[in-house]
Amino acid sequence: MALTEDLKQILETALPTDPSFRRIDKAVIDSCLSETRRYASEGCIEAFLMSAMRLLALPQNGHTRLIPNDAISVLPLRFVNVGRSVQVMGAAPGVIAPRGKLIAINGAALSKIEATAENFLAGTCQRKRVIGPILFAWPYALAHLGFSSNGKATEYRVQDENGQIANLKLANEHTVPGSMLYPRNEHGKADPAWEPEIFVEIQDWQELGLSIVLPSFFDPNESALPKAISAAVEHVRAGSTKTLLIDVRGNTGGDFLLTMPLIDAISESANKQVVVLVDKFTFSAAIVFVAILRHRLGNRLKLIGEEMGDGLTFFAEGGLLDLPVSGAVVRYSTAFHDWKNGTSDETTPPDIARQIVPAGALSLDLEWVARPTGEDANVAFYQQILKSVND
Repeated sequence: MALTEDLKQILETALPTDPSFRRIDKAVIDSCLSETRRYASEGCIEAFLMSAMRLLALPQNGHTRLIPNDAISVLPLRFVNVGRSVQVMGAAPGVIAPRGKLIAINGAALSKIEATAENFLAGTCQRKRVIGPILFAWPYALAHLGFSSNGKATEYRVQDENGQIANLKLANEHTVPGSMLYPRNEHGKADPAWEPEIFVEIQDWQELGLSIVLPSFFDPNESALPKAISAAVEHVRAGSTKTLLIDVRGNTGGDFLLTMPLIDAISESANKQVVVLVDKFTFSAAIVFVAILRHRLGNRLKLIGEEMGDGLTFFAEGGLLDLPVSGAVVRYSTAFHDWKNGTSDETTPPDIARQIVPAGALSLDLEWVARPTGEDANVAFYQQILKSVND
């Protein structure tokens, strides 16, 4: 089976089905497509993947993209974009790597590499910051972008929290499967294999308030999440006189319709300030959750953190294509969402269209780009936020 079979799936399903491509000039699509078709016919898998990434990134819709993680091998380092910098967060077993801020690769400033990589990454600036770091560990991508090393190794320059510089050189053949260090749904945590153990974590801070952590809205069985949401509803109604803190950082989405009972309870019962924590790893249904709360609560809701991973106008729903030859995955969209202006079109599913509201710009009330890690750090962080709100 040839790579042309992968391209055939993209041409027959993703491009004609996905409404986000309707806004792209046909000549632009054809230009990218000719390169993708050439690499497919030549059987160059990595070149095909990079070209297909560029093609599917044309609409700049984060839900529409090629995900190469399962199809490639990467150098054994985990890079994550924290705030405005890329951090070395971990490494494959047996590899010792310095922790800190990545500042250069093969002598090229990281900012220059990021600028060159933009056209290959789908979505908003924040989405690009989430999905982009895998390119820094992918030797072929670095070469394709024009930042390969002269030899057979890749050299990284890392700066620790004290400003000390360390250089790390890795042989380009010393690679591991991309999915080992870079999950499809990037959550930003040090452990790439992290998955939520529970859907809702509730903590009563007595006079300070009540915190509710919502790590994910994706529940394949659609049974555990509704039960967890029901438990959260009970706590919100019982604690109506308390300040409420809701943490959806790292929540990459799922089904927001399953969370509507909690949105209703917060809207009807929360009598004091409601604080929502967000970050660039907050996506899709989690953004919708925040948008509906903002619309209902207005100034009673305080948004703290950093800009979320998508805007409020996007294309979503759709599905996944498993490309049989390369092993990559294509995410394509089928439905229009406009939570900024509260509009929909013929592609929007009726059950979603009924919920769409004009949330406006959804601007942050307080920017907080440093993301605490670990349970103890979150305890201190929640207490600090609740104290500041109550003062």
